[in-house]
Amino acid sequence: MERVDVVIVGAGLAGLACAYALAGNGLDVMVVERGDYPGAKNVSGGRLYLGPVRPYLPEDLWNQAPFERIVSKERLTMMADGGSTTLELSSVAFRRGGPPHSVTVLRGKLDRWLADVVAEKGILIIPRYKVEELLLQDGKVLGIRAGDEDIGASVVVAADGALSFIAEQAGWRGSHQPRNFALGFKEIIELPAKTIDDRFAVSPGQGAAQLFFGSITQGVFGGGFLYTNRESLSLGLVLGIQGLMDCQPPVEAHTLLDAFKERPEVVPLIDSGTTVEYSAHIIPEGGINALPRLYGDGFLVVGDAAGLALNMGLTVRGMDFALASGVIAARTILAARQRGDFSAASLAQYEALLKNSFVLKDLATFKNALHVLDNPRLYTVYPQAVTGILEQLLTIGPEPKGKLSATAIGEMRRRLLSWKTVRDAVGFLKM
Repeated sequence: MERVDVVIVGAGLAGLACAYALAGNGLDVMVVERGDYPGAKNVSGGRLYLGPVRPYLPEDLWNQAPFERIVSKERLTMMADGGSTTLELSSVAFRRGGPPHSVTVLRGKLDRWLADVVAEKGILIIPRYKVEELLLQDGKVLGIRAGDEDIGASVVVAADGALSFIAEQAGWRGSHQPRNFALGFKEIIELPAKTIDDRFAVSPGQGAAQLFFGSITQGVFGGGFLYTNRESLSLGLVLGIQGLMDCQPPVEAHTLLDAFKERPEVVPLIDSGTTVEYSAHIIPEGGINALPRLYGDGFLVVGDAAGLALNMGLTVRGMDFALASGVIAARTILAARQRGDFSAASLAQYEALLKNSFVLKDLATFKNALHVLDNPRLYTVYPQAVTGILEQLLTIGPEPKGKLSATAIGEMRRRLLSWKTVRDAVGFLKM
């Protein structure tokens, strides 16, 4: 049986970050990827927050990365049935020189680039390699099996995505609960760079990130997103799987995306664009309350496979968690090698390091996010109320205009004054 020191299953950001941090330390490391190439199946595209991951990977790496645009403009849009309300932030803090706060990315491009960097550092990456099972003995992971080939390893790192087959097989997680996952699906819509600059009122190289919530999901937990790339837009929806299953009458996800694209708020943004790609993937949404076991004898779980993602309503994160967890896993492996011990007791350092990082600290801070956001009133009552109140304040009719304060208070009483609103407000305080 062929043997290596570390097998990393999955060439996404978590797996590649782990390999990058292990390179040059005298370990024999293999990365296996079931896609045709790294990035072929990593379809999530959108936004990467760079601030949290800078301490984990060298700055010159990010200076070379094929990012799309620096996010200099933020938009949040509440969608009602007959209108919408948009909050826009254009901050000099996001536009000034120096390291960017966040960037838009296309994962097919970014992952393939990072894989090339990792390969240049001497790490073996094997595409089109499907791991069928783990090699287990008395609960200890000894390696992987693919077809009739067995590969032994001191440590196997599960980086194979949200529905991690090997983490489930190892018994590190139970059956998947629909409430802890969402379906993300998007289109890549090509537009000239100058058109994007003008349409979103941004300078060349800068871009916008826009999140949408409200009637577009028909009461289902989730929302829409739009990110500007160099010469394209990433436009799509994220919908809670449990909500889709419970929706009555049943709704097909793709029809919601079609309706979203036909909204008057969206049509001018994508006008004359050409859809060149459609993709869908599963996103972990359970947060810290749904994490699987993260380590065991000869085994670590990173990135989406570990459920390390966070929907905070105003922001959606996952790629920064993936990168950091991959590096932390590598640091754990290097420390375990020095001890000559790859047991669960030794690899428990991984969880301890995660707890001291932004990854589990942020997940703990927002442990109630899923419960708060999984509230149909967020997608029905409140967008409708906010839009209706602003309509009343801004409408000038034939009758004398009432006091703005009286109008606002009256509309708020009519639309929002109830015990349900008070209960929701108490829930928001938990985030």
